[in-house]
Amino acid sequence: MKRYLLPLLMWAALPCSPTRIVAQQQDLPQGPVVRVNVNLVLLNVAVTDDKGNYVTGLHPSDFAILEDGIPQKIATFAEGNGPQQQMDVAQESKSLPQKPLEHAASSATDASIFILFDTSNYMYRGFAQAQDAIAEFVRSLDAPQRVAFYAYSRNLYRGSLLTSDRNQVLRGVRTTTAGDDPALYNALLLTLKDAGLHTGKKVIVVFSNGPDRASMVAPEDISELAQSEGIPIYVISTREAKLDPVSATVFLRMAAATGGQAYFAKNWKSQQKAFAAIRDDVAHLYSLSYYPQPNPNHGWRTIKMKLLGDAGKKYHVRTRSGYRSKLPRLSDGSPASTP
Repeated sequence: MKRYLLPLLMWAALPCSPTRIVAQQQDLPQGPVVRVNVNLVLLNVAVTDDKGNYVTGLHPSDFAILEDGIPQKIATFAEGNGPQQQMDVAQESKSLPQKPLEHAASSATDASIFILFDTSNYMYRGFAQAQDAIAEFVRSLDAPQRVAFYAYSRNLYRGSLLTSDRNQVLRGVRTTTAGDDPALYNALLLTLKDAGLHTGKKVIVVFSNGPDRASMVAPEDISELAQSEGIPIYVISTREAKLDPVSATVFLRMAAATGGQAYFAKNWKSQQKAFAAIRDDVAHLYSLSYYPQPNPNHGWRTIKMKLLGDAGKKYHVRTRSGYRSKLPRLSDGSPASTP
């Protein structure tokens, strides 16, 4: 029996949500199906002016994406919590008879926020105030956004899995207690793996007092994984963390590399302001995606995002700096695994 294979369109990427393209044989409708798993690269992009104000109303034509210097064509675009537009991706490869049958990118309104709360023995002071700040943040989020609440000391506690039920999340917040040595990077690893199971826009918000005393993984590995998964990490930490040069440097670098931000809050009011800033940032993120053009680089790929025209002279963009690639996979019709 003769079998036709779809040509490989592009290299796949770890960061992204899988898209399955199915090619059926034209002359044998009942014949076997060959599937090629091709991944979208998803980018969350903040655009601000010189004063730090968010810039709205931009269009896909205002953005240029370069991967290892190779221009990319935008496949989907959305602003804030608005609907996601699918661009004309049929020209990505003339070998495709039609657009993909299944599109991986979900609506931008389907935002998922994973909160990771430090409940280690470093958090005895101000623990209740931190709980209050997190609870207020949860209540202030827009209704379409789904929230998960996790806590950590030496181990990870999943107080509430991803849900739109705010009361369930708040119950998870209130049941936490301070305790063991902190293992922040272990907890971040598990949180990233959970977040990676969901499609759409995802962010992780960490509330940490700073030091890590029990992790088995390095912060550099966590930063690379977050970039590869396309998940920005926002960090809110206390004044004590700012006094620890190692923790402060790690938080700043991790946030910058993934497209998030780091805040050092010295009191409860500062924590409230930091959570409000994160809420506003997530609400104003542009969501873009692209199918990577052919690229011989099988390792780390650098992403450069630019604004075109007058916008490029006046505004600033913030997004992740790259990802580690992963080759496409072929299957003979059996269910495909999710990277």
